[in-house]
Amino acid sequence: MPTDPTVFIVDDDEAVRRSLRRLIASAGMAVEDYATAEEYADRCDPSRPGCLVLDVRMPGMSGLELQRMLQQKGIRIPVIIISGHGDVPKAVQAMKGGAVDFIEKPFKGDALLERIRQAIELDGQVRRRQARRAEVQSRLALLTPREREVMELLATGTPVKQVAYQLGLSRKTVDVHRSHIMMKLQIDSLVE
Repeated sequence: MPTDPTVFIVDDDEAVRRSLRRLIASAGMAVEDYATAEEYADRCDPSRPGCLVLDVRMPGMSGLELQRMLQQKGIRIPVIIISGHGDVPKAVQAMKGGAVDFIEKPFKGDALLERIRQAIELDGQVRRRQARRAEVQSRLALLTPREREVMELLATGTPVKQVAYQLGLSRKTVDVHRSHIMMKLQIDSLVE
């Protein structure tokens, strides 16, 4: 899985794409551009980190339609909407759709680069949380049904003696289960 983030530009105006490519590349970031929303949608790889700089008005699928389609597919790439025809309803729709910003053309290059950096950082945070969650889920899958029962009770702060009573086990058996749980989950304490 690639780890370097890419800025994906989707704009039907070649001059805007060229200008954005230069600006983003000059900041040391990888960049790819697409002339249509359909072209990006066909090549979109959700495993690639980065952000999407997306024009609102384009022939065929609009930027807002692409944003909605990506959401419906569960693709959560951060989106920065750019528009030469910004209006309040479109801005509201974009933000409700999860866009990190709505910027009107012409825009200041430094301001756009700052928003791109923030969007890429946001994407990184989300991906790290998802990776951590997947790791925890895979470790939890190692637990037996009984270990899971013991873990759930211990995690709520139920004392070992009470866990043993509730599950009809000896205190020593609960301690053995607790030891196995900690080993399988790779944790040093139940608080973890």
